[in-house]
Amino acid sequence: MKNYFRYIAVLALSIVSCEPEFEDPIDEEGFYSNGEADFSNYVALGNSLTAGFADNALYISGQENSYPNILAQQFAVVQDTEGFRQPLVNDNTGGLVLGGQTIPGFDTRLVLSFDADGSNPSPQNYRGAQPTTDVSTKLEGSFNNMGVPGAKSYQLAFPGYGDLSGLTTQPATANPYFVRFASSPQTTVVQDALAQEPTFFSLWIGNNDVLGFATSGGVGVDQTGTFTGANPIEYFSTYGPNDITDPNAFAAVYGQMVQDLSASASGGVLINIPDVASVPYFTTVPVNAIPLDSQTATALNAQFAAYNDQILPGLMGLGLLSAEEVQARRINFTEGQNFVTLRDESLTDISQIIQGAPFNLDAQTAGLLGQLRQATVGDLIPLTSSGFLGTTVGGDPMMINGVSVPLGDQHVLTTSEQEMIAAATQRYNETIAALAEANGLGLVDANATLSRLASEGISFDAGTVTADFVSGGAFSLDGIHLTPRGYAIIANGIIDEINDTYNSEVPKVNVGNYTTVTLSNDVQ
Repeated sequence: MKNYFRYIAVLALSIVSCEPEFEDPIDEEGFYSNGEADFSNYVALGNSLTAGFADNALYISGQENSYPNILAQQFAVVQDTEGFRQPLVNDNTGGLVLGGQTIPGFDTRLVLSFDADGSNPSPQNYRGAQPTTDVSTKLEGSFNNMGVPGAKSYQLAFPGYGDLSGLTTQPATANPYFVRFASSPQTTVVQDALAQEPTFFSLWIGNNDVLGFATSGGVGVDQTGTFTGANPIEYFSTYGPNDITDPNAFAAVYGQMVQDLSASASGGVLINIPDVASVPYFTTVPVNAIPLDSQTATALNAQFAAYNDQILPGLMGLGLLSAEEVQARRINFTEGQNFVTLRDESLTDISQIIQGAPFNLDAQTAGLLGQLRQATVGDLIPLTSSGFLGTTVGGDPMMINGVSVPLGDQHVLTTSEQEMIAAATQRYNETIAALAEANGLGLVDANATLSRLASEGISFDAGTVTADFVSGGAFSLDGIHLTPRGYAIIANGIIDEINDTYNSEVPKVNVGNYTTVTLSNDVQ
């Protein structure tokens, strides 16, 4: 059986290749106003979304189109500012190196790669140049964009998060992006932000507190309910990289950040956390991704006949499975598109039981059937799993991943895992909303904005931006981070909130002036 998906086919490339130009907004002196806000020294804190990360990498043109840089340019229209410095990387290639070697997990950016005949475009790592950004080369001075890709909420307050030596510990205790521009090895992101005495700030943090769990297919621990008010640094040191942050712990560290930032600034905005299910990383690959002809479907059903007709009813008869679980676990294939098979950790594990009498299955078969079910419309397949579906195990044509061999946890975000993420996200956003109100800060509903992109799109003068992978224009090739046009939409949402909260008249940008997915492999 063929590999059904490298990535989903890229459609309607002509839509994103057209970049209309518009006149710049009116900027006559006196036409705009900063109102009650002081934008003279704006500092932005956050993670990759704040840094301008796109196409699974940080590169110069992405940073130049980060929403904080867009905001800073608009602030300069209404008020004299001190400028806006970003910790720019060295190139548009992306990737990070240390000691002359690319740091694992920090490869070059994604670009659209085509077959020799110019067909079958799919995202692949750029190979036209090597990364040149060495994290051991320290940048001097302070920076207004304090976005640190990969950072979770509590890591903004971690001493040593910018310590070069922490990159080689097991596990790593430092972030290579912050290592480049931290003022000292033991400083924190928040401390370096406060040292600049910001007059206005934005804070968008918390996405990664659930995103790692989501992108790993739920390979992590939901830590909700484990925080008891202990020392936060010691508490968080027990977390795995893909764990969901306890909402009470999030509230504690986030609240302290807001208190510290609000102490001297004239104002600021808090940006809430989007629903991960609204991004194309989780909405592009269909759960019914396996096309079968009639003959293959019949043969597969014969393989599962004993499982459906004997094992499952037998386990129900023994009182080990409910009728509802038996129904959920039945496997059935038909001609046409078929739902993938998967291993669902929320199901009763029957692998040990069915190795004994009266079933007497071998360990390998029992392991495959242990928590087996077919996907439903509520499950999500990560974009990066597309190339795995339909491949075979060891070249055996009868051992097909996603068909006769269930997908592992990392390849599916089940409905129960989505519920964990949604519950934590809701509580994070409740905390953010309450702190915005209590401190008189603006509250930007990025959750609603990204949901709107996913459901109906957002119109501008020359068309509509949606969350459709590649052709929609909002999201970059990693399916999670935004394009310049997507970041411009976020910037406009922030400007709307600032104008409402601080009686200012900051001009919005023309979304059509910002690019979408680059259709060329030439990134220089």
